[in-house]
Amino acid sequence: MKKLAAIAMVMAMTAMTFAGCGNNAAPSEGGSTTTESTSTEAAGGASSQASAEGETYKIGICQLVQHDALDAATKGFQDALTEKLGDKVEFDYQNASGDSATCATIVNQFVSSDVDLILANATAPLQSAAAATKDIPILGTSITDYATALEIDSWTGTTGTNISGTSDLAPLEEQAAMLNELFPEAKKVGLLYCSAEPNSEYQVGVVKEALEGLGYTCTVYTFADSNDIASVATAAANDSDVIYIPTDNTAASSTEVIDNICRPAGVPIIAGEEGICKGCGVATLSISYYDLGYKTGEMAYDILVNGADVSSMPVEFAPQVTKKYNAAICEELNITPPEDYEAIAE
Repeated sequence: MKKLAAIAMVMAMTAMTFAGCGNNAAPSEGGSTTTESTSTEAAGGASSQASAEGETYKIGICQLVQHDALDAATKGFQDALTEKLGDKVEFDYQNASGDSATCATIVNQFVSSDVDLILANATAPLQSAAAATKDIPILGTSITDYATALEIDSWTGTTGTNISGTSDLAPLEEQAAMLNELFPEAKKVGLLYCSAEPNSEYQVGVVKEALEGLGYTCTVYTFADSNDIASVATAAANDSDVIYIPTDNTAASSTEVIDNICRPAGVPIIAGEEGICKGCGVATLSISYYDLGYKTGEMAYDILVNGADVSSMPVEFAPQVTKKYNAAICEELNITPPEDYEAIAE
């Protein structure tokens, strides 16, 4: 009898031990135990676990280069998520210093770290992220044209993959019309951009067609990187009445060089975005990159917390554009902008 009692006691203690282990298992959002694979967690399961366990969401941010526009987009993105998630969100911010190979290294580190979402700020980080993972949600921002950046032939507004985001594209035909409004007597327009940025090439193609339709003679001037910007900008300034620079990250990080060449030569620049215009241009159709990044942050929240399907999320655009001018350069070049133009804040 004593042996039977001892056996019964051991069995009872064993049962209690297994019951305790079962109670320590992490529940899913529906209350049952989750046993998802690593790849599923990378795509979205990790986010569900973070929510269920009260852990932080880990977000990797790859920004191509430091300049005002991209900085503002990153800040807007972080502010939106911090406002919504507080200390439940953790950012790993990395700057690639303008190097595409560094973008690939950064996003591969994010994938190895199994982040919950990647923000790709500019085209090169987006392309690197797309090559690095098909599972982790990717949101782009400061991307001009997703179809061009991702080589999508039939664009429908969504990528159909693990990628969505926001576009910084201002109406290109309106940019051409702005140039014509300010410089109707000009004959020759130089189109200056970095050949390594496919979105810049796309913008220039559209603007060139619009300008030629308005009677201008257009010449393309491309630089491979910041090392040859001075020589190419000098060639453009020597043979152009006006220069157009699209939304171009390499140009945006080298506006002082461009300004030191074009302003003394008396050649005005129409810029694709406010940061470039502030550094070397006379006028631009401006969007708020902070608002663009903030919108991207709202999209990230929808993916992480509400389980939105990134593959079916339409790419979003800036809600409005504003005609702006650089007062200092306009004054020096004796250019008087129309009354509906707003001065860029110093």
